[in-house]
Amino acid sequence: MKDEQNLTTGSVSKKLIIFAFPLLAANLLQSFYSIVDMLVVGNIVGETGLAAISNASMISFIINSICIGVTMGGTVLAAQYKGAGDERGESETAGTLFSISLIASIFVTILGSLAYRPIFQALNVPAASMREACGYMKIICRGTVFVFGYNAVCSVMKGLGDSKSPLCFIAAAAAVNIVLDLILVGPLGMGTEGAAYATIFSQGISLLISIIYLKRRRFIFDFKLKHFTIRRDKLAAILKIGLPAAVQMVIVNISYLLVTGMLNNFGISVAAAAGIGLKVNSFAGMPCWAIGQAVTAMAGQNMGANDIERVKKTTRIGLRLNILITLIVVITVQMFARQIIMLFEPGSQEVIKDGVLYLRVCCGINSLIYAAMYTFDSFAIGVGSANIAMINALLDAAIVRLPVGCLLAFAAGIGPLGVYIGQAISPVLPAAAGLLYFRSGLWESKRLIRYTGDGEG
Repeated sequence: MKDEQNLTTGSVSKKLIIFAFPLLAANLLQSFYSIVDMLVVGNIVGETGLAAISNASMISFIINSICIGVTMGGTVLAAQYKGAGDERGESETAGTLFSISLIASIFVTILGSLAYRPIFQALNVPAASMREACGYMKIICRGTVFVFGYNAVCSVMKGLGDSKSPLCFIAAAAAVNIVLDLILVGPLGMGTEGAAYATIFSQGISLLISIIYLKRRRFIFDFKLKHFTIRRDKLAAILKIGLPAAVQMVIVNISYLLVTGMLNNFGISVAAAAGIGLKVNSFAGMPCWAIGQAVTAMAGQNMGANDIERVKKTTRIGLRLNILITLIVVITVQMFARQIIMLFEPGSQEVIKDGVLYLRVCCGINSLIYAAMYTFDSFAIGVGSANIAMINALLDAAIVRLPVGCLLAFAAGIGPLGVYIGQAISPVLPAAAGLLYFRSGLWESKRLIRYTGDGEG
């Protein structure tokens, strides 16, 4: 395909930035239309709707994290085959990934549909928001197959070096989602359920557009039923990366879910404010995530090409870019924290106050440490050591965020601020562990494919 990039040659800085920019735009668009959900619901339904989406979003994040984690194995494997020049390996990787994504989406749909209500009850979702939260999640679970399908397609494309096409697909989804939000939540009076329908319909449109586009461009996989075949060796390699990556993301998102449950104990204003704060914090992290995804793809291709020095250079440059861009974003958020929160809930002074506090603590200097952590995690996944990122997620969530937040909020009586402090300091340990692994050199023989030096994997 014309848009595929060979990330094993040329200027590392230039290739990394050019590859990351469409990913950043796609991430921003995806985050933007989820924020539009909250903007529309907040201004039309009010704080009960915000609290409902805040809690439901936590489960949605877990579903998405399973999807992104599993399909990330496809990105890394496709990238290493691309670097090794093995087109058959690329095609078989795509077929295997699409097949297991379809199967996984069915299981996740069933599990999510059975689990969301008990989870909401365990999290003490405010009674005024329970019905809306359940209605939202019921609809979101039905669209899981679209999420898996879209991410599987985009994962392979990113591994092959094409970050531009996914941007076009997500742009179409964002446009559809925003229009439907405004129609379904507002004039049609469907409330939070309208926002959920807008989300899954837009994801389905995005998947359909991506398949049509790729078939016309003679993609390495033609989407014919007979080619949806699971290759055992490709499955093993994808799961070697995908399962730890999925576990990593699930751990992180479950920790945020439990944090949301802690904050629910302090009332609906705090719950709504934390939901807004998390959305804004996620939005602020988009540049970091885009560069991290670029590091993963670029490290993967260069591992496939057996160019260890270029992998190291990619990681160092990615780290510098992430810290610089994150610093700019943090300064902006801190300068306009109140105005940002007021976009979502201009009428509640309690929500505004609690939301500003969240941003002051959770989107500050700690974000620079998070940028380092995410860079090293992305590098580890790209070279085939996703288990390192999984361990770092445990350090982040289970060792620091949840215990510290719980102790400070309840045992020490600090309240919501204690939860925010636990979240703010959580990336310190995993960032240090990631740096040690990068410097150790233990990863240099971790490639997923056999390198022969003649272009065959």
